[in-house]
This record gives sequence, C-alpha cells and structure tokens, in this order.
Amino acid sequence: MLPSIRSSILACAVLGLASCALANNAATAVLAAPEIAALKGAVPSAFSRLRVWGFDVYDARLWTLPGFGTVAFEQQPFALELKYLRKLEGAAIASRSIEEMRRVGTFTEAQEKTWLQAMRQLFPNVDQQDRITGLNWPGKGVEFWFNGQRLGGVQDPAFARLFFGIWLDERTSEPKMRLQLLQGLAK
Repeated sequence: MLPSIRSSILACAVLGLASCALANNAATAVLAAPEIAALKGAVPSAFSRLRVWGFDVYDARLWTLPGFGTVAFEQQPFALELKYLRKLEGAAIASRSIEEMRRVGTFTEAQEKTWLQAMRQLFPNVDQQDRITGLNWPGKGVEFWFNGQRLGGVQDPAFARLFFGIWLDERTSEPKMRLQLLQGLAK
C-alpha cells in the first residue's frame, strides 16, 4: 500500500470519519485499475447510471485531470469507465456505439466500416460488474481496457472525438448523464 493511502486510512480510523471511506474507495480504485494509473492525478466523477426502458445497463464515471475543460474534451487526456450491470454482447455494444456516434457527428461509410470492425474485434461480451474503460489520448485516439487488461485501441482522433462524444458532446442522447458526469468540472 502506498504511504499516502496508508496514512489516510490510519487518519480516518483514528478520527472515525465516515466520509473518509469515500476518499479511500476512490484511492483504492485508482490502485486497483491499472488503466487509470497512466492518468496520474486523475480524479473520478460520481457514477451516473444509464437506464433503458427501465433496465439498468451500466454505471459511467469520468476520470479527469485538474483543469479539465468540457468544450474541447478531445484535446485532453481522460478516461471514461463503464461498469456494466447486465450481460451484453460486444458486437451489440459496437453497433450501438456507431449509432450514438452518428448522433453527435458525421463520418463516411468507410470510417463506419473501419470503426465498427475495430470495435467488434475489441469489445468482449460483458456480464454484471465487468468494466470497459476508454482512455482518450489527444491527437492519437482511444485505448480500451477490460477489467484491468488492455484490449487495444483505435488510433484515430476523429474516432476518439465521436466515441467520447456519445457521453460528452452536447448532442448526446443522454443529456442528464452528461451533466452528471461533468458536474463540478471546469467548463
């Protein structure tokens, strides 16, 4: 255990502070998630739940660095973590992603074919508690992780902008989720 986390846990135990549990859970999540470790100093947003037709699909959370700006989000490193609450096929996740990407921007049929193929190869079938995390690397593209294991990436900044736009663009199909993810962040 890192000294700073060990000392914060000790301080919480001595002081008996209930709110410390939340801070320690966030610190532990950073240690437990190797994909987040690359974003030194990143802090998580609160989880926001996606429900479709009354069914819980996933909890989303955004990991950002201090000074994160929402207007040009694609120009900054960050991570978007999706913790699934039900079984879904990876191919279905890929197809739905393309539909949602089309909502926030335009792309060619050739791009759609390339991106859909890449996502179908990358995205596994998921079950309850599985996590897929996407890391945005400005000017490079997206790196995907599954339950702490690197899956691969799509090296295309246009893909990254539209993919993360599913959650962060003003034209998202889930504006309430967007607001929850961005709550408290710099604009």
